[in-house]
Amino acid sequence: MTLRDLRLPLTLLAVALLAGCSHDDAPGAPSAAASPAYAAIARGRIDIEGGLLKLTMPAEGVIAQVDVHEGEHVHKGQLLAQLELEPAKLALDTAVAEQQQAAAQIGAREERARSAALRASRLEQAAKAGAGDVQSADDAREAAQQAQVELNNARATAALAAQKVAGARYQLQLRSLHAPVDGQIVQRMVQPGASVSPATGPIFVMLPDSPRIVRAELNESFVGVVHDGMVAEVDDDGGSGMPPMKAHVLRIGNVFGASTLEDDPQVRANTRSVQCILTFDQPPSTPLRIGQRVLVKFAPK
Repeated sequence: MTLRDLRLPLTLLAVALLAGCSHDDAPGAPSAAASPAYAAIARGRIDIEGGLLKLTMPAEGVIAQVDVHEGEHVHKGQLLAQLELEPAKLALDTAVAEQQQAAAQIGAREERARSAALRASRLEQAAKAGAGDVQSADDAREAAQQAQVELNNARATAALAAQKVAGARYQLQLRSLHAPVDGQIVQRMVQPGASVSPATGPIFVMLPDSPRIVRAELNESFVGVVHDGMVAEVDDDGGSGMPPMKAHVLRIGNVFGASTLEDDPQVRANTRSVQCILTFDQPPSTPLRIGQRVLVKFAPK
C-alpha cells in the first residue's frame, strides 16, 4: 500500500515523521528523543526541463507526407512532415523570374545612364569653350539626371524582387516540419491528406533527449527546512518496485500554489506548496517515464 492509498494529508504525514518520540529506558532514567528520519517529505513527479514539445506545422496547407511514427526516435533536423509543395514552388519560380527581369533592366539602365552622363559632360565642356550652345548642354544634363533616376528605380525594383525571392524561399521552408532536437515522437495526430495550420494545434508531441528531473511539491511548512543542494532520496510512489535513487535540490520556487499531486480534494484545496526541482546524482538505472509519481525524502541536516 502506498502513501497515496492511505490518503493521509501530507502535513499530518510529515508531522508523524518529524516528531521526536520520547521514552523511559528504565524507571527514573532520563528520557531521550529519537532523531527524525527525514527533514521533509514531498510528493513529486518525473519530468524534463521545459516539458514535452508540442510541434505545430508552421504554415497552412494539406499534409502530403508524414515520415515518422509514434515511438520513433528522431534526430535534430530530421523531416517529420511536409505540406504540398507545389503552391510554394510556383510562388518561388514567379519571384525568381521577376528578379531576373529586374536584374536585366538594371544592366540596360546602367548603360543608358553612363552614355547620358558622358554626353552631358562633353556638351557642357563644349559650351564653356564656346564650341556649343548652353541649351543643348542643359538638355543633356537633364537627360542624364533622368537616366540616373531610372537606374535608381531599377535598382530598387531589383532589391524588392530579391526580397520577394527570399520570402518565397522562406514560405517553401515553412511547409516542412523538422525535429528541433533529438528525441522520441510520443504522439502523432496527423495523416496525409489532412488540412492543418498553426491555429489547429500540435500535430506531434515530442519527448526531447534531456536529463530527467523531479518536480516536487514542497509543503509551505517545509520551505524553511529545504535548501539548494540538499541531499534527497527519490522513491517510487506507485508500487512499481523502482529502487531508491539519490538526488539533490537544484532550486526552490518563489511562488506558492495549490497542490496538483494530492489526491484528497479537501487537502488539495487547503494546502499551499512551492515547486522544488531536483536532479539525479547518477543517471537512473531504470527507465523513468514522464509524469511518473515519486516520493522525495529530504535527508536531515
